[in-house]
Amino acid sequence: MQTSLRCSLPTSLAYRACARLASRDQAPAAFAAAGRVVAMAIAMAMGGCAALPGQVERPVSYSRSDVADTQLAKIAAASTADDQRGLSGFQLLPDGAQAFDARIALIRRAEKTLDVQYYLIASDGTGLEFLRELQRAAARGVRVRILVDDLYATGQDELFAGLAAHDNVEVRMFNPLPVRRGGFAERIVLSLHQFTRINHRMHNKLFIADGTFAVTGGRNIADEYFDRSGDANFIDMDVLSMGPVVKELAAVFDRFWNSDVVYPVRSLVRGEPSAQAFERQVANVPAAAPAASASLSLDAELSRGRLELERGTAEVFADAPQKAEGDTVAATVAQAHLALLDSAQTEVLLASPYFVPGAPAMQALSAMRGRDVSISVLTNSLATTDEPLVHFGYARHRAALLNAGVDLHELMPTGATAGETTTSLGGSGRGASLGRLHTKLTVIDEEKTFLGSMNMDARSARLNTEAAIVIHSAPLARLVAKFVRDRQQEGSYEVRLQGNRLAWLSGEGAEQRTRSAEPQPAATPALPVRVLAQLLGEGML
Repeated sequence: MQTSLRCSLPTSLAYRACARLASRDQAPAAFAAAGRVVAMAIAMAMGGCAALPGQVERPVSYSRSDVADTQLAKIAAASTADDQRGLSGFQLLPDGAQAFDARIALIRRAEKTLDVQYYLIASDGTGLEFLRELQRAAARGVRVRILVDDLYATGQDELFAGLAAHDNVEVRMFNPLPVRRGGFAERIVLSLHQFTRINHRMHNKLFIADGTFAVTGGRNIADEYFDRSGDANFIDMDVLSMGPVVKELAAVFDRFWNSDVVYPVRSLVRGEPSAQAFERQVANVPAAAPAASASLSLDAELSRGRLELERGTAEVFADAPQKAEGDTVAATVAQAHLALLDSAQTEVLLASPYFVPGAPAMQALSAMRGRDVSISVLTNSLATTDEPLVHFGYARHRAALLNAGVDLHELMPTGATAGETTTSLGGSGRGASLGRLHTKLTVIDEEKTFLGSMNMDARSARLNTEAAIVIHSAPLARLVAKFVRDRQQEGSYEVRLQGNRLAWLSGEGAEQRTRSAEPQPAATPALPVRVLAQLLGEGML
C-alpha cells in the first residue's frame, strides 16, 4: 500500500491511477496510462456482476452506560474537581509515539467496552499490534466493536474476519466494495460499475475506552502516523477527552455502527473465519518502543490515578453515515466549520494538509479579511505533500488568497534545501525522515479549537463523512496555536507575492532566504500530473 494513498481520499480512481503511473515512470507513463484506461473499461465489463450480499444481519448495539465502576471511570472522577463536573477535560497528543502509547494504555485498562472507528487500520507493525491488543482485551471479557472503512482494507478480509471470530469482538466494514479479491487497483477497477460507492468514504477517526476516555483527531492506525516509518512520517494531532463530550462522541459511533451503510465482515467473506489465522498474523509483531518522555505519558498518569487536563465545554459535529449514499440533506461538518470561521473576531489559525478552498470557503475567508480578522494558513508544500495532484489544485488559489491578505505557510522538507537548517518542527522528529503535515485543525481567537478528520477541500465537504470536535477552552487553544505557529516560524516557507510572481521565504533577518522557484520534492511530479490538476474539477481532487 502506498503512503500517498493513505491520507487523502481517492478522487476519480481512474485519474488517480494514471497520475500515479505518470509520477513514477515520467514520460512513458502517459502511454501506460492510456492503456490502463482501456484495461479499466474491459475490467468494468468483467466485474459488472459483482455485488454485495442482499440479506445482511446487523444486530443493533449501543454504547454501554454501566461503566461507573471501571478503573478508567474512577480515574476520571479522581481527576475532576467538584466544581468541574459539568465540564469536559482535554489533553493534546501531538507526539506520535505518545499518541500510540495512549491508545495502548487505554486498551489495557479497559474493562467493559472499546469502540474503534477508523478510515485505515494498516497491516503493518502498528496496525497489527493495535489489533492484537484489542483481541487481548476481548479475551478479558471486554466488548470490542471495530468499524473500518473498506477502501484500503485490501487483503485484510482474513485478518478482520479472524479477529471477529474471537469472542466479544465484532468488526464491520463501512461502504464495502463488491469485489473482495485481488490487489488495490484490481478491486477498484472491478468495482467501477459501482463508482459512487468507491467515491464515498468514511474518513472519521474515533477511539473510546469504557465510555470514559476518547481519542479523536487526524491519525489513522499505521506506522507513519506514529513516527514509526523510516522514510516519511506525518505531523498530526489528537486530543484525549473525558467528561460529557465522550457521551456525544459515543452517540456518533453508534449512529455509524447501526447504519445500513456498514456490513459485518463475516458477511463479506467466504468460508468460516479462522481465529487462528488472525493469531498467526499478529503473533510475532514486536511491541512499539515506549515514548521518549515515558514519565509524561498517559500510561504513567493513569498509573498515578489522576490526569492533568485542560477544562472546557465542547461540541461534536459529524456527518451522517448516509452521506456515503449521496444524502446531502443533513448539516455537514464543513458547514459547521464555515460557521465557526464566521464567528472569528480577531484571528484564525488554520492547518490543513489538503487545502483546496472552494467558493464558499473563499467567500468566508474574504469576509473575515473584510472585518480585519487576520488569517494564517499552514499546509504542505509541493516538496512535502504526498498528494501532488491535490497540491496543484491548491496552487490555483495561492495568488487570490495572498491578494486577499491571507498569510500562507507551506511546510519545509527537513534538511532538503541547501543552506537551510530546519528543526524537527518541520519534520516528524525522527532524524532524516520526511515530515508531512496531516493535522486538520483551526484555532479561533485563541479561544476555540476545531480538531478532527476534515480537510478543507470539496471532497471533505461533499463526498466523504467527517467528524470534528470544537473545544471552548482558551488555555487549550493557546497550546494548539503555539503548535501551529512553531511550525510556521521554524519549519515552513512563508509564501508571498513579489510583483506578479510567488516567492518562498525562509529564515529571519540576515539569514532570510528567498526562493523564486517552488520547492520541489526529490522526485518531481511529471507533466501529466500537472495537466490532470488543471483538467479536473476541484470536487475530483
